[in-house]
Amino acid sequence: MKDKKFLLTVLISLVLFFIVTFWWNSKVSDLRDQQAAKRWSEDGGYAQVSVFVTKEASVDDFQIKSFEKQLESALSEAAVTSENENARLYIDAYSSQGKITVVSSQSTLETDAIGVGGDFFFFHPLQLVSGRYFSGEELMQDFIILDEEAAWQLFGSNDIEGMNVMINGVPHYVAGVIRREKGRLAENAGLQKSVIYVSNETLSQYGISEGIGCYEIVAPNPVKKFVYNTVKEIFGLKEEEMTVVENSSRYSVEAMIPVMLDFGTRSMQNAAIHLPYWENMARGHEDIRAVILFLQMILLLIPALIVLVFLIIKWKNRKYTWKDIQKFWR
Repeated sequence: MKDKKFLLTVLISLVLFFIVTFWWNSKVSDLRDQQAAKRWSEDGGYAQVSVFVTKEASVDDFQIKSFEKQLESALSEAAVTSENENARLYIDAYSSQGKITVVSSQSTLETDAIGVGGDFFFFHPLQLVSGRYFSGEELMQDFIILDEEAAWQLFGSNDIEGMNVMINGVPHYVAGVIRREKGRLAENAGLQKSVIYVSNETLSQYGISEGIGCYEIVAPNPVKKFVYNTVKEIFGLKEEEMTVVENSSRYSVEAMIPVMLDFGTRSMQNAAIHLPYWENMARGHEDIRAVILFLQMILLLIPALIVLVFLIIKWKNRKYTWKDIQKFWR
C-alpha cells in the first residue's frame, strides 16, 4: 500500500512539473520583445542585447553610429560573417521616452510618446489594427503610430492610415494603429494610458524628450556572452550609467539564479534609469519566472526524495547480503 502511495505522489509531482513547464514555455513565447534573436535567425547563434542608460548619460545618434562602427570592427576581428551573403550582419534600434502634443482636425491629445530609430518595430512587433510600421531608415521621418484609444480620440476611427496630424505646427502622417497591451502587469509597467510612436527626430525637435535611453541589438554570438561583453565594453558609458541585459537568455536557469538570490531587493535601483514599459514588463516576468523555477525545483525534489526514501527502506528490508550480490555477478 505504501509503495502505491509513493508511486502516486511521484506521478502527481512529475505531472505538475510538466504542466508548469509547459505553461511557462508558452508564456515566454508570447514575450515577443524578448524574442528578436529567434526571429532574426531560427538556427540560433545570435544574441539579443539591450542597453538602458541613465537620464544624465548623453547618448545621441552620432554615438550610436560610432558604436556601430566599433561593433563591426569587433565582429570582423572575431571573423564573424552573416549566414547569408547579402544579409545584414546585425540589426539594431534605439528609442527615447517623452511627451508630445498631437492635433487633428477634431481634437488635441497630449500624451506619452516613444521616439524610435533604427528597426524599432522588429524588436517590438506591436499588434497592428490597421496600417503599417515605419523604419528609422525611411527618408521622411514624419510618420506616427497611434494606439486605438488615441486614434478614436483624434479621429473617431482606427482605420486612419495616411491621415495627417499636426505636431508643433508640422504635419505628420499616420502610418498605423496598434492595439495596446492590456492587463495588470502591462498597466503597472507604464501602459495604463495611450503611448504613441514617432521618430526620435520628431520627439526631440517637437516634443519633450528624455534623450535616447534604450539601445537594442541582435548580432552574431560566436561564443557565450560575446555580444553582451562587446556591447558593454564599447558602448562608451561608465558602469554606473547603464544597465546591460542579454534578452535572449534572460529566463534561462543560469540567468535566474541571481534573480532568485536577490528576490525582494532586485527592484531597488540606485541608477536614475527610466526603464521603458517593455523592460518593466520583462522584469515583472523575471519575478514570475523565479517563482515558477522554485516551484519546478520543489516538484522535482519531492519525487527525488521519495525515490531515495523508497530505496533506503528497500535496502533495510532486503533479504540478501553483499555475498549474494557477489555470487550473482560471478
